Amino acid sequence: MEKQSLNFIGDDEVIIVRKSTQYHPSVWGDFFIRGSFHSQTQKSLQRMIKSVEELKVHVKTMFKDTSGIPQLMNLIDSIQLLRLDYHFEDEIDGALRLIFEVDDTNYGLYETSLRFRLLRQHGYNVSAESFNKFKDDNGSFISTLNGDAKGLLSLYNASYLATHGETILDEANYFSKSQLVSLLSELEQPLETHVSLSLEVPLCRRIKSLLARIYIPIYQKDATRDGVILELAKLDFNILQSLYQEELKKVSIWWNDLALAKSLKFARDRIVESYYWVHGIYYEPQYSRARVMCTKAFCLVSVMDDIYDNYSTLEERKLLTEAIKRWNHQAVDSLPEYIKDFYLKLLKTFEEFEAELELNETYRVQYLKNEFTTVAIAYFEESKWGVEQYVPSLDEHLRVSLISAGSSLIICSMYLGMGEVATKEVFKWYSSFPKLVEACSIIGRLLNDIRSHETEQERDHSASTVESYMKEHDTDAKVACEKLREIVEKAWKDLNKERLNPTPVARPIIETILNLSISMEDIYRYTDEYTHSDNKMKDNISLVLVEPIPI
Repeated sequence: MEKQSLNFIGDDEVIIVRKSTQYHPSVWGDFFIRGSFHSQTQKSLQRMIKSVEELKVHVKTMFKDTSGIPQLMNLIDSIQLLRLDYHFEDEIDGALRLIFEVDDTNYGLYETSLRFRLLRQHGYNVSAESFNKFKDDNGSFISTLNGDAKGLLSLYNASYLATHGETILDEANYFSKSQLVSLLSELEQPLETHVSLSLEVPLCRRIKSLLARIYIPIYQKDATRDGVILELAKLDFNILQSLYQEELKKVSIWWNDLALAKSLKFARDRIVESYYWVHGIYYEPQYSRARVMCTKAFCLVSVMDDIYDNYSTLEERKLLTEAIKRWNHQAVDSLPEYIKDFYLKLLKTFEEFEAELELNETYRVQYLKNEFTTVAIAYFEESKWGVEQYVPSLDEHLRVSLISAGSSLIICSMYLGMGEVATKEVFKWYSSFPKLVEACSIIGRLLNDIRSHETEQERDHSASTVESYMKEHDTDAKVACEKLREIVEKAWKDLNKERLNPTPVARPIIETILNLSISMEDIYRYTDEYTHSDNKMKDNISLVLVEPIPI
């Protein structure tokens, strides 16, 4: 919907036409402030924590007592799918070293593929040549594999960890997918559900908490399940959910006090959705401070995006860009009234960040200020494209829009409160825009543009990468979107390559960027679920952050 507004300056009436999309209001309101969910009582929470500690001892014993590498791989896989791996990092690392040393020549399709996936996910640069043993003399996958649904599923999920040039994995993906689709109607439970879920989204591209919430009931129906692991998964899920609810209450109160959703009614009111997105980046309890700080930064850049993209005039955008460059209270005098409120609260939040960080961590705030400045400049550049109706080439577009996508800013805010693992070297590394950050930015930018293409053409909007590709290659939107999806898949292969050892920074730092990429693909898979959050995203938030697992 578009609207016009009138501004009055002195005795003269100045008509300013503002083209503003009307976003739906917050789905959640004060839900997490009021405690409308079924939160665990402190007494029951303490009982659950005690039970978890006892169950963890049993599971650690399993790593010692499990006989055979295939059984060990299945144990690790179950623990990871149930989001329990953060409890057993040392045990998993030790087991993977054993698995890496094993000769998989005599393994079947399921075991070979599982070994490959587990090792690749943990940075082992294992060769894809192991899959050649499943090909015939003509270079095709042998026909005896066609009915092996379990093996094909394992191969399918492994194929998504391909790097550039691994043609055999591209072939494996096509082969396994086509065979699984043809077998789907014949499969029994729970295998049929496993296959359906993976065909929709492969395991390595699923948000870990949402996957665990979906997988726990599936695992419960599996005849090979382990009762101790199942009980641990349920208890651990509910304990972490209680922590997330407390964090959501904290950020929701902060957001209400900030009151930007009231003063800037054209902006998206998405505090809960922002938190859900951030929680997909790192779910572990030790990153509680980091999640809260990152969510705040996320909401502020979301509002800034809507000021530039959805309401302000070009002159107002110029004034805001200059103010953000200056980053001080004196700069507020030049701003329109409605932007003054945002700008002052932006400064205030950053002052709170500095106060909350340890003295030796406060340098991080300057990195985040730099990111906000860089993004504001990119927003303004795109605004000029829109006013001038200029369609840049794809390369020219990406030079600006990979910055305006905000991935680098979110990565910086991810590290802001992350603790000792986010060293000064990490900040220097990420700010150099390394391949990992570039690939993540490409995924976010292109998926966003593909999904928002039709909506954004309904209003006066700067050209997206879709229009740039269409103009440059003289093609239609459908072909352009297909080609951009191919670029997204190339970026995923870049990510897969960059996660392999040796890595330039600690693995938790690498994992956060991978998880950000996963969460962006999740948000933009079918539509822009952050903007239109009243359907599937609402259901996912309920599953992960509201509804406890029945014990």
